[in-house]
Amino acid sequence: MPRFSLNPVYWQLFYTAIDLRLQNPHFDVIAETNAFIVVNKPPHLLVHPSKPGNPPTLLDGLENLLSFDLATGGQLSIITRLDRETSGCVLVAKTKESAREFGLAMQNGEFRKTYHAICWNWPDTDEFVIDVPILRKGEVDESPIWVKQIVHPDGKLCRTECRVVRRFEKNDTPFSLIECRPKTGRMHQIRVHLSHAGFPIVGDKIYGPSESCYLDFIETGWTPELEEQLLLNRQALHAAKLGWKSLEWEAPLTADLEAFLA
Repeated sequence: MPRFSLNPVYWQLFYTAIDLRLQNPHFDVIAETNAFIVVNKPPHLLVHPSKPGNPPTLLDGLENLLSFDLATGGQLSIITRLDRETSGCVLVAKTKESAREFGLAMQNGEFRKTYHAICWNWPDTDEFVIDVPILRKGEVDESPIWVKQIVHPDGKLCRTECRVVRRFEKNDTPFSLIECRPKTGRMHQIRVHLSHAGFPIVGDKIYGPSESCYLDFIETGWTPELEEQLLLNRQALHAAKLGWKSLEWEAPLTADLEAFLA
């Protein structure tokens, strides 16, 4: 019987396919080329592993989906990152060359980003700009939450343009659907800015009713008491549109946010 051998690339793909430990988180592909892929990340999905033993992440799912690209020399680089609870458009480079190009574009502020946020209260005007600096609270004061950001004159300049899309009430409580266009890319920028302006995002455990919501959630998980305070089990923030040069991608609002608006 003649002997033959397969290219190592195909063996790698074969063993990847039968590895039962590999889990594929659900997400929708918005667009894909040889250079990049844009996906609609659902809420509660980590973008990439933060520590050993994490549940499956978006990166895990992408590595599974694009296993052939990786086995034939590709390299994944997540360009636009979202918090675990934030849903919407995520751009991922598939090659070193596209990662370099997108990285420079990010540094030069070439991306157009549009978010939708469901917030408490009604702004006085339909269009407004929040232009205040922010920094990590731990740099100037004690904070039990390491990542928490605050408005502070020593912080980095931040600018967020806002437009009220819809005003509505639930149980006689005013809420707004606000379109946000960040002109800078600081950590938690939209969440901090809206909270500072008096319109905290529904479900935000850090910048909502109290930071104790976050601390309680870490200790106990989601509880009826937290639901009563926050109304949603995640921050109602969605990366609705992402644009670069002549390209623009859009992710429809998620079912949980649509249900809150209904």
